[in-house]
Amino acid sequence: MSLAPDFSLSATGDRTVTLSALRGRKLVIYFYPKDNTPGCTNETKDFGALHGEFAAAGCEVFGVSRDSLKSHENFKAKLELPFDLISDPDEVACEAFGVMKLKNMYGKQVRGIERSTFVIDANGEIAREWRGVKVPGHAAEVLAVVKSL
Repeated sequence: MSLAPDFSLSATGDRTVTLSALRGRKLVIYFYPKDNTPGCTNETKDFGALHGEFAAAGCEVFGVSRDSLKSHENFKAKLELPFDLISDPDEVACEAFGVMKLKNMYGKQVRGIERSTFVIDANGEIAREWRGVKVPGHAAEVLAVVKSL
């Protein structure tokens, strides 16, 4: 296991999330491409639906994308999310976790976030990571790992 890279970024709810300040807690950080797109909406809803179980396991959940705080606040309100979304417009956390990839969109190469999830244990180490995530069943799989820590 390796130590999760530290970052300090603005999040919804007038919050600044500093990873190192959350040491001592289990965390799920999931990176997704864009607010209000079908896959990202479904993934975020799935994490929201299981939030009580993550909380009961002593785990805090955060979603991260390059969207603005305003976009995140609207997305959070629309989905009635019980957790905060982190805004990373300068790709600070995205680069630190290595989730930026070249993707093909309509025949063009574009740089974007590869859907990825990281479980960070109470020592601040990455306990498990998923890259190129397929949404169906993913949040439940992440929860099972969190419960096993």
